[in-house]
Amino acid sequence: MKKITTLIACLLAACPAAFAQTSYLENITVENRVVQKEGSSVHVSMDLDLSKMDMKSQHSISLVPTLVSADGSQECALKPIVVNGSVRNRVMERQEALGNLPAGTPADRVRRHNGKAQTISYDDSAPFSRWMVNGRLELRGYVTGCASCSEGDENIATGGVLPYTEPTYLMAFVQPKEEEVKRRAEVKTARLQYRQDSYAVRPDYKNNRAELDTVQKSIDAVKDDRNLTITGIYITGYASPEATVAYNLRLSKNRAQTFAAYIQKNNPELKKSLWHVDWKGEDWAGLREQVANCTTLLRQEDVLKIIDDCDDNQDACEAKIKALVPPTIYERILNELYGPLRRNEYRIEYNVRHFDLEEAKQLLKSKPNQLSVAEIQKVADSYGRNTPEYKEAMNIAARTYPDNVTALNNAALAEFETGNYNAAISLLKDAEDPALLNILGAAYAKSGDKDKAEKAFTKAAGKGDKQAQQNLRMLQESRIYD
Repeated sequence: MKKITTLIACLLAACPAAFAQTSYLENITVENRVVQKEGSSVHVSMDLDLSKMDMKSQHSISLVPTLVSADGSQECALKPIVVNGSVRNRVMERQEALGNLPAGTPADRVRRHNGKAQTISYDDSAPFSRWMVNGRLELRGYVTGCASCSEGDENIATGGVLPYTEPTYLMAFVQPKEEEVKRRAEVKTARLQYRQDSYAVRPDYKNNRAELDTVQKSIDAVKDDRNLTITGIYITGYASPEATVAYNLRLSKNRAQTFAAYIQKNNPELKKSLWHVDWKGEDWAGLREQVANCTTLLRQEDVLKIIDDCDDNQDACEAKIKALVPPTIYERILNELYGPLRRNEYRIEYNVRHFDLEEAKQLLKSKPNQLSVAEIQKVADSYGRNTPEYKEAMNIAARTYPDNVTALNNAALAEFETGNYNAAISLLKDAEDPALLNILGAAYAKSGDKDKAEKAFTKAAGKGDKQAQQNLRMLQESRIYD
């Protein structure tokens, strides 16, 4: 035993300069390597085959598996494992027995038996970080010789880890169908002033002249446009609940008829068959909207409940509102909320002729409502997909026809394709159509809000959208690295 101890002491005392740097990692084979995310951790396991490694007896190599980001800017070292040559191993065993093992010496240590098949099974975990995705696992070796002198560092790449490819979400462009007849309508309101219990139209009474001029300008704008053909003018009279239901029905009828007669007299070139007059009497739906918007009204909820519970006896309902205490409640309703209900609504319906490409380009910014979605699409296509002009045309279509699914679909798709995901979300945030919900889900996913993306995809998939069903699966699979 004394001779062996003396030999070890002599070896440790010797200078390591006599030993040239040795490469060990190139003779280690990494097998059965598995790197996967498990919950909030990354688990790494592999087998290190040392069979081809010829270890110098006085050498030690600390093997440190290290996770490295794709760009190399971040890394995470896992637990090391030490492989010792025969002499080095005896030294460490003696140090451990005497309690003199240097601080930080890895607990996992093995002795290399040169010339023999030998495999080390490695297993460790580390907290998951998003930077690890599409990174790599390196095996680093730190070689020391006698007296713990450094013999050099080594490094080999074992391959990529946590591979991830951003899903390519499925969405479809929709070719708009041309309208056979381009029907349009403009709905406006005329609030004329009348003397009490009167229904005669008096242009010189209060603000009536300005109101009547506005009505005429609306008709002239359609009548004088050669691209338009008036197909009907529909006038509907409304009254407030003041007085009885029967009285107000007659009043709304008379005021609608006299208003129509006055306007018709000033437009004799329009055929009588184009004019249509109707009356609705008391506008309780309008009253409810007025009350709901008047947040400073005393006992607002009580008034709304009376309106909501009102049956066919509307006179009794008004009496209940009148009976509310304090009386200032009804006074305010009478003076502020009844006025807007007394009105004539008029709807001008007309057809628009079709336009060729050059005509459509001229009208796109000035009168886009005269163009069909299909005509606007032709203008956009003439500029080329993904150009600023294409996207501008698509946005005009969406603004002009906010309820048109095709217009919204293609406008949102144009924003998505140019990376403007928030703009696509803004266009579709209130969508209910499954195809639009599918694009909304993709836009949310690309903007980083995967919870909202999953909600939109789920809703669209539930409505039978096949693309949304596939997108939902891709999104859920991608969330393993969330």
